[in-house]
Amino acid sequence: MKKFVIIFSFLLPVTGYTQHTLSLEMAIDSALKNNFGILIARNNAEINKINNNYGMAGGLPVINAGISDNATLYNIHQENNDGTVVNQKNSFSNNLSADVSASITLFNGLRVWSAKKRLTYLQEQGFLELNMEIQNTIAAVMIKYYDIIRQESYLKIIRSTIDISEKKSEIIKERKNVGLANDADVMQAEIDLNLSMQSLSSQQLIIKNLKTELLQLMSIGQYSPYIIQDSIIDVDTGIKIDSVLVFIKDNYQYLSADQQIKISEQLAKEERAARFPSLRLNTSYDFSYNQHNSGNMLLNQNFGPYAGLALQIPIFNGGIYRIRQKTAQLTVSNARLQKESLLNDLSSAAIKTFQTYENAVKQAISQQASFTLSEKLVDLVLQKFQLNHSTILDLKAAQQSFENSAYLLVNLQYQAKIAEIELKRLTCSLR
Repeated sequence: MKKFVIIFSFLLPVTGYTQHTLSLEMAIDSALKNNFGILIARNNAEINKINNNYGMAGGLPVINAGISDNATLYNIHQENNDGTVVNQKNSFSNNLSADVSASITLFNGLRVWSAKKRLTYLQEQGFLELNMEIQNTIAAVMIKYYDIIRQESYLKIIRSTIDISEKKSEIIKERKNVGLANDADVMQAEIDLNLSMQSLSSQQLIIKNLKTELLQLMSIGQYSPYIIQDSIIDVDTGIKIDSVLVFIKDNYQYLSADQQIKISEQLAKEERAARFPSLRLNTSYDFSYNQHNSGNMLLNQNFGPYAGLALQIPIFNGGIYRIRQKTAQLTVSNARLQKESLLNDLSSAAIKTFQTYENAVKQAISQQASFTLSEKLVDLVLQKFQLNHSTILDLKAAQQSFENSAYLLVNLQYQAKIAEIELKRLTCSLR
């Protein structure tokens, strides 16, 4: 297959305002900086990175400090067994206590280790999903950009048709003036010209809407007029299906599915660890100060360290741990099935896209020759029509053949380019 190129012309007039030129690189750069999907994916990746530490996994000590001060004012009435009676009003007491405590898990069935690995896999998955969003955004921008070029090419075809229709109308009017044409021919020529002008207006609206959609992908809220200069779509014809299928396993979505298996496996290990005994070390330094202005004890003050071990052994909780463990194992199985299904879907999509790509490349090469012939044909028939050696039907047929050939060539070029972009997106090779 030989490389082929088509030059697309941007022919919309500039009216009343200055328009800047937008290149594909500029559009991609703007989307990578401002696209909301990428910004959200980047924040999610950063969240996973922040969460990836032993504290979130429960492996670091928990330290707390507390203080309380309670004052009490009450009336006392006591009757003792020796017959004495004590009555005292407005008795005051103050209880002050403070402590600094620390607690750390020494063993919980390796649940901390499993949780930490899960957080690491989540961080890696966030990075993969960010890159996947970047690839998808680049592909979306490129497709929209080349669609604008395609529609600009349609506009060029319509204007060429208008030129032919105008020349045809002029020739018929000159013939009518010398009595070689009738009013029906003049009216038919005017109708054809009006239809082409209506198509021109509709095509201009399509291009404006596509340009707005491209700005949306670039996350530019305010419409800013711009032009896309004449561009050459050079389709990469060196893509081979074998290399595509080899690199399909580098697809970020596929790699993310593989990370999901690892995440699910760690969750299953965490559920299994819940059935093991857990051992915690607890320690604190306590201070207590109790003061009374009446009674046998007027002051009591205690302070000092405390340390101890707490062992918790799960015996029975209604089978919840066992149920959760079985559910987690099924989740792992589903993650593996989803990965296999995704690989099947990606491979199938790659094969179908490559077939479209290969077919469009081959047809575009031969269609280029047909388009050249149709250009020559319409020029020849128009000259013969001017010399009254061909009929209006001959010219209309040649004009229709030119339009069909031009549209087909543009569409084949577009199909080949879009298929190329999709193949590179599937293999995560868009840059």
